[in-house]
Amino acid sequence: MSTRGVLRGLHVQRPTAQGKLIRCVVGEVCDILVDVRPESPSFGRWVGVMLSEARAEAIWAPPGLAHGFLTLSERSVLQYKVDSPYVPAEERVLAWDDPAVDIAWPLQRAAPILSDRDRAGEPLSAFNA
Repeated sequence: MSTRGVLRGLHVQRPTAQGKLIRCVVGEVCDILVDVRPESPSFGRWVGVMLSEARAEAIWAPPGLAHGFLTLSERSVLQYKVDSPYVPAEERVLAWDDPAVDIAWPLQRAAPILSDRDRAGEPLSAFNA
């Protein structure tokens, strides 16, 4: 569960890549996917969609894409279905505000609410290695 203004992500698991089917079951979020696969022609590109309980839609995050979201409602709950186990030691975080990616987050305040882990995200250039 997250509250308004909380930004989570952008998380990716490497080298054991994990695909995720994501839906918002409570509230509304702006959901973002970023391609961090160095060999991909779309490396560094992002896509964003609005997910909400009212729309009842889901988005597939293919293995190798970083995922994050910003809660737009008073609270939100996301549900994930994954295609491989979560390996905490393999999780990496792409910086939510990396200018090389330039995500147009629909911020409702000057700065989002971030966890310490998400505040310490890496730049896109760190994913080239």
